Amino acid sequence: MAGRTVRLVLLVGAAVLASGSQGDREPVYRDCVLRCEERNCSGGALKHFRSRQPIYMSLAGWTCQDDCKYECMWVTVGLYLQEGHKVPQFHGKWPFFRFLCFQEPASAVASFLNGLASLVMLCRYRTSVPASSPMYPTCVAFAWVSLNAWFWSTVFHTRDTDVTEKMDYFCASTVILHSVYLCCVRTVGLQRPAVASAFRALLLLMLTAHVSYLSLVRFDYGYNLAANVAIGLVNAAWWLTWCLRNRQRLPHVHKCIVVVLLLQGLSLLELLDFPPLFWVLDAHAIWHVSTIPVHVLFFSFLEDDSLYLLKESEAKFKLD
Repeated sequence: MAGRTVRLVLLVGAAVLASGSQGDREPVYRDCVLRCEERNCSGGALKHFRSRQPIYMSLAGWTCQDDCKYECMWVTVGLYLQEGHKVPQFHGKWPFFRFLCFQEPASAVASFLNGLASLVMLCRYRTSVPASSPMYPTCVAFAWVSLNAWFWSTVFHTRDTDVTEKMDYFCASTVILHSVYLCCVRTVGLQRPAVASAFRALLLLMLTAHVSYLSLVRFDYGYNLAANVAIGLVNAAWWLTWCLRNRQRLPHVHKCIVVVLLLQGLSLLELLDFPPLFWVLDAHAIWHVSTIPVHVLFFSFLEDDSLYLLKESEAKFKLD
């Protein structure tokens, strides 16, 4: 839901800074990278580097130039700390200790756990909710869209490249739009299927235009942020309004209310921009970890609501 929008805020902020942060503008860093690449990234030295590089690093796309930037980053950080200065960012990111091939290990693991939680709840949903429930296909589709987004989030935090960044952005946008569609189906579409179909076509058109513009025209981080935040706020407001109107009639909607409020509250973690604890755990990773139980609670709401709708439809069928 809105949680993916919040995550985009941090990603956009990092991307805007990626063209130049304090650390990578330092002459000591630039000179270190230049000397390292001249010494290690050509001719026989490059062959030697590739021969001793672990297979998982090469499969993940880590190059000699990337290793130079990583090593020189820590040289620069050491000098900053030695002189009593604050830790700088490099290419829009805080310095992280790389674990195996994972560029940001804590965020990568947290993204994987979010995906795992979504998978477990999807299996539980499909086991406990019959396919005849009115919301079944929409909820299952939402689960798969979420799983795909968390997969690319894991990949992005493992290895930050132009491709993985764009896939993470686009899949996050897809989750936000699908959550709005899920809300539309639940609040309007069950009574007016034509409205839901038209709204789905509109959302698909919006997604196509959004991805096409960012891919073919210009990857505008400011526009991407504004678009996703706007849709995310509409999504949160729509869900919350419906839940408050139906809280007396549908006791299980309190789960959805808690989810919306928690996601808005936990988004404050993204405002805590500090160097990673132990060079591993930053505010973004903490936020990722905190959203795991929130996703479980939301899928629990979808399960309860789908079973309620099934009983309601069966009761109407008997009356007819």
